[in-house]
Amino acid sequence: MKTPDRAGRPRTNGVRWLKDATITTLLWGYFTAGFVLFFSPFYLLAFLFAKERTTAFQHLNSRFFHGFFWICRRLIPRHRWQIDPAVRNIRSSVIVCNHVSYLDSILLVSLFRRHTTIAKDRLFGIPIFGWLLALSGYIPSSGRGRYADLLIDSLDTIAANLEAGGNVIVFPEGTRSRDGRIGELQKGAFKIARYCQAPINVLRISNTDRLFMPGRFSFNTCAANAIDLKLIAKITPEYESSAFSIQQLMAQVRATMGPPASA
Repeated sequence: MKTPDRAGRPRTNGVRWLKDATITTLLWGYFTAGFVLFFSPFYLLAFLFAKERTTAFQHLNSRFFHGFFWICRRLIPRHRWQIDPAVRNIRSSVIVCNHVSYLDSILLVSLFRRHTTIAKDRLFGIPIFGWLLALSGYIPSSGRGRYADLLIDSLDTIAANLEAGGNVIVFPEGTRSRDGRIGELQKGAFKIARYCQAPINVLRISNTDRLFMPGRFSFNTCAANAIDLKLIAKITPEYESSAFSIQQLMAQVRATMGPPASA
């Protein structure tokens, strides 16, 4: 059976499936064999010899994911990438962004050599991967139980990281949106910003979920698509003001990001 693509060209379902499967295998191969063969030696050297181990691991993480998206651009040319230049220039800020795909977090990490981010607690329990997260200075999402000390240690280094030009990357909804609307925001990012007296840069990302669709293991390689990442606002709260409120700051950011999921 033949189905037309978005440009009107006929393309069999079998060819589409084969292309998706082949490129998906290559991309997942980069994450597994590529990491072991090409990147793990550099992580080992950073662990043994780097004076600033956390910074070195962050740099390596950024380069690793930069390589992933370099491959995506070349293997999947129908997906165009539109990255606002202003995003790349963000420094010393808490970055908040909407969340539509698993690709969102690694895309932002790929853009900033010096960074930290909040990750699900369960990820820290995965052998090797959890160790990499902790050594990269990433922050557990809840800090309950055995992750409490890790959360405290991470907070102690965040301010220094921001002062050195690093960014804190947070998806304040805490989960992916299935319809593009903004869910309820969690307080973590805003508490970190107040603790560190940091500005907040608000980003908007769209259409990464069309490349890696929720509920699917394979990448959607044949559809025409434009993935867009924009800086939509920079907020410098007056933290020392008696009128400052975390709730008001959250409401301001949410209004900037878009309509709530209940709208």
